[in-house]
Amino acid sequence: MRYISLMLEYLKNYVKSRMTYRADFWIEVLSDMLFQGINLVVILIMFQHTPLLGGWSEAEVIFVYGFFMVPYGIFSTFFSIWNFGERYIVKGEMDRVLTRPAHSLYQVLLENIDPPSLIGSLVGVIIMAVCWSDMGLTLELLDILVFIVLVLGAVFIYGGIYTALSALSFYSDSPTGIVPLMYNIQSYGRYPVNIYNKIIRFVLTWLLPFAFVGTIPASYFLAPKEDNISSLALLTPVMGIIVFAIGLTVWNHGVKRYRGAGS
Repeated sequence: MRYISLMLEYLKNYVKSRMTYRADFWIEVLSDMLFQGINLVVILIMFQHTPLLGGWSEAEVIFVYGFFMVPYGIFSTFFSIWNFGERYIVKGEMDRVLTRPAHSLYQVLLENIDPPSLIGSLVGVIIMAVCWSDMGLTLELLDILVFIVLVLGAVFIYGGIYTALSALSFYSDSPTGIVPLMYNIQSYGRYPVNIYNKIIRFVLTWLLPFAFVGTIPASYFLAPKEDNISSLALLTPVMGIIVFAIGLTVWNHGVKRYRGAGS
C-alpha cells in the first residue's frame, strides 16, 4: 500500500507539472499517434503488393500490430528510462535516489512516468476490435482474461530487457548505444515471426523474446497458421517473469556496485 500511495503522489505531481505546459502534452500525444500511424500505413502498403505475408492475411497482421501497441504503450508509460545513464549516473541523480527508503528502480520509473503513452494502447485495442469484427471472431469472457494476462507478460518482457540495458550504465559512464539498437530490433516483434529465417526467429523467440510481445500472444486469438507459434502463446507470462527477474537482478547488482557520481 505504501508503494501504491507513492505512485499516486507521483501521478499527482505529474498532472500538476504537465498542466502547466498543456501544449507540450498534446504535442507529445499527437507525435506518438503520428508515429504509430506511419507504421500502420507501412503495413497497408505492403499488402498492396501481396495478398499474404508468411501465410497471414492483412487483417491478421494488422491485428498483431494492434496487440503489439497495447503492451508497448503500457511499457512506455511506466518504463520510460531511455536517458537513465546520462541523467542518473553522469549527472549524479542516482545519489539522491539511493537516500530514499524505496526501491531505487521503483523511484526511477515513477520519476519518468509518461501517461500519454497509454493512448497508444487504447489505439491498439481499437485496431484489434476492428480486425476482430472483420474476421468474424467470437468474443468470450476467457478471451478477455487471457488478453490481460498476455499483455502483462509482454509488458514485463519489455521492462526486463530495458531495465537490464539501463543497468549497464552502472558499469560504464559512457553511452553504450545498445538501447537505440534494441529499439530497432523490437520492431520485428510486430510482424509474424514465421516470415524470418530460422536464426532470426530463434533470436526473437528465445534470446531477445520480442516475438512474445506481438506475434506469439496475438496468435492465441487467431486461427493458427503454425501450431508451434500459437501453442507458445500461454508461455508469454512465464517468459515475462523470467526476463523481468533477469533485468531486476542485473539492476540490483549494478546498484550494489555503484559508488556515486564523485566530483
